[in-house]
Amino acid sequence: MNILFISKDLAGADLCYRLKLEGHNVRIFIENKNQRQNLSGLVDKTEDWKNNLDWVGKSGLIIFDDMGYGETQDTLRSKGFSVVGGSKMADKLEHDRQYGHKIFSTCGLKIVPTINFSNARSAIKFVKENKGPWVIKQNGHASKGFNYVGQLKNGEDVILVLKNYNRNNKKECVSIDLQKRIDGVEIGVARYFNGSDWVGPIEINIEHKNLCDNDLGPKTDEMGTLMWYEDNEEIKIFQETLKKLESYLKHINFKGDIDINCIVNKNSIFPLEATPRFGCPSTQLQSEIHISPWGEFLKAIAKGEQYDLKYKKGFAIITLLATPPFPYEIKTRKYYPEGVDILFRKRMSAEDMKHLHFEEISFDKKTRNFYISSKKGYILHVSNIGKTVKEAREKTYKIVNNIVIPKMFYRTDIGLKFIQEDQEKLRSWGWI
Repeated sequence: MNILFISKDLAGADLCYRLKLEGHNVRIFIENKNQRQNLSGLVDKTEDWKNNLDWVGKSGLIIFDDMGYGETQDTLRSKGFSVVGGSKMADKLEHDRQYGHKIFSTCGLKIVPTINFSNARSAIKFVKENKGPWVIKQNGHASKGFNYVGQLKNGEDVILVLKNYNRNNKKECVSIDLQKRIDGVEIGVARYFNGSDWVGPIEINIEHKNLCDNDLGPKTDEMGTLMWYEDNEEIKIFQETLKKLESYLKHINFKGDIDINCIVNKNSIFPLEATPRFGCPSTQLQSEIHISPWGEFLKAIAKGEQYDLKYKKGFAIITLLATPPFPYEIKTRKYYPEGVDILFRKRMSAEDMKHLHFEEISFDKKTRNFYISSKKGYILHVSNIGKTVKEAREKTYKIVNNIVIPKMFYRTDIGLKFIQEDQEKLRSWGWI
């Protein structure tokens, strides 16, 4: 099958490569010019995806791996192309937090009190008058580095962060949300939708966003994730979240994977945000869990058909291997990982290589080596699956320990808190 892959920042790099390994004819367009050097030697690239529409045709598949293309996707579908990844209103659901919370509320979900401010100064004034451990959030992907979870009851740490933003990032801080902090367990629930119905099992995931072990350090896009699948639609966490959005997803003709990140406690579940697109590294983890081929599955989603997805039972975890300057894009010549080979202590078997998920990587056909082809330090993910979280952790970190990348770092505690306390809480509360 001909597959045209359209990417903004290569969030779907691994998926694109795996589709190529399945035997499909894949061409990728990378919008971000600073990312276009990645995947060299691994997949075919194009500089103009629109000129490839005749090539992919109505019998092929078009994949968008990020938000921002929703209106284009709707137009392509109206012309008869098979498209998976999102829609115009799905983009709005994620990008515009106020709109997202309005939809949650309309569909019967219990939302967290949130107030929007047009600048940091007005947000500071509010926290001074309404003391509490507020959570700072902003709309859009580029603002994730601004997010902060308040720790002090008097709000002093939130005020300090807002003052810093006002001093150093006035232009970026034009839309700030202050969300009341809710204590509980943070957990995500996701599932694929084909425009009219759910397809495949329910995906349960627990993200690890902080840079360091034990949830220390700044927030990142993601340092690792724990995921498992449930085939019982009656589980409480699905019925109280995604199930209530079903009519809305039909209305916007959504075709793709949608995730709702939540806070749950003994009595309630609160949706924090929606991700109606391919997630990273959740899609990489799905590659670990799925037995069925990606091409068949996604084509069925795009065509609005049902599909009997075969998958492995158990728990899967994934961890990011990164180097400086990640998680920040610092303009310095002191150290960039670009051009560095990926080394292994012992030869990797073909089976072990399946557990590596390349992000900003390319392949040198002369040396037969994989190498880092970006300056960002966002290198690759390693995943594995086991009957228990403990087994998945052991198998994953065994592979990690065989990889050598100068100045590499990663979290060593993915899934550990779930073993120690969260699994028992979630089960006793009846959510899983």
